[in-house]
Amino acid sequence: MSTTAAPVVFGPRSGPLSRANPVVKLLGALLITLVVVISADPVTSGVAFLGQLLLLAGVGMGPLRLLARLWPVLVAAVISGWGTVMLSDARGPVLLHVGWITVTSGSLAAGGAIALRGLAIALPGITVLLTTDPTDLADGLAQTLRLPARFVLSALAALRLVEVMITEWGILAAARRARGAGVSRGPWGVVKEFGGQSFTLLVQSLRRATRLAMTMEARGFGAGPRTWARTLHYGRVDLLLGTAVGIIALGSLGLSLWLGTHRFIWQ
Repeated sequence: MSTTAAPVVFGPRSGPLSRANPVVKLLGALLITLVVVISADPVTSGVAFLGQLLLLAGVGMGPLRLLARLWPVLVAAVISGWGTVMLSDARGPVLLHVGWITVTSGSLAAGGAIALRGLAIALPGITVLLTTDPTDLADGLAQTLRLPARFVLSALAALRLVEVMITEWGILAAARRARGAGVSRGPWGVVKEFGGQSFTLLVQSLRRATRLAMTMEARGFGAGPRTWARTLHYGRVDLLLGTAVGIIALGSLGLSLWLGTHRFIWQ
């Protein structure tokens, strides 16, 4: 009997987004990310993030499901925002002063803007991963974007191995506990355990990568032009998704420009 259950990182996929062409989703994610990356104001980030949430809710991915999948991103955004609050020299009324910690309204606004911007940047890429089968994405990269077959197949293998690595991490943890090596206490013990387990996973990953590369070479991957068993098509879902993404990206940028709050990162 297996000691761990295989995680479901890329599926199961259902709903309109899973049926959309992966290239449309990838280009849409890049468009939203580009708009948010070049903009440093909270209005652009906030409108883009809110638009993405509304789009995901409209296709059946509600807040609770998103929170279950994206809580590490949320934690990272909160940490980055709090770090900005601590280090920012923005002025304003003092809201909190404890020892060397001073929080002003300006620093709190700067921290909130950074956290919101991080969420708006991370959400498009994560949405693509959660709603796209790696094989479909590889077909789109090769057939539509005409990327080299060697690069596409290597990326496909890497995406497929993400789930394998997560499964092996759980197996390693269970094996260490069975040998009595995973019961350390204290911060230093936890860090030491994490380092040892990470090194073991790294060694296994390198060995698997070597075997996989040799196997792919032996089977002729990347030796010449390839054919593809499945042909991708574009439909009404792709048109609607592309329109919605364009409205979110350009609408967030246009609204901040109209309100006069927009600021490029180089300003």
